[in-house]
Amino acid sequence: DVVMIGPRVSITSENHPTQISKRKTMVASQVVIKKNAWLGANVTILPGVTIGENAVVAAGAVVVKDVPKNTVVGGVPAKIIKELEP
Repeated sequence: DVVMIGPRVSITSENHPTQISKRKTMVASQVVIKKNAWLGANVTILPGVTIGENAVVAAGAVVVKDVPKNTVVGGVPAKIIKELEP
């Protein structure tokens, strides 16, 4: 609900094991984007991540772990830059 998604955003829900004998299989993990989140241009969200309510993901960020609600994250990998007042 009310999520803003910029251009060239990649939301991936599948990955492959690193173990050589299992590498050709696929492992699915859901991605959850909560209400009023904002994903800037060229963001990459990896499998299993939840983007919290009102969170902002800065342009170009690679999100590898959950983003808490009411925060701004950015970088590679994405880290908390600041907290937002609800």
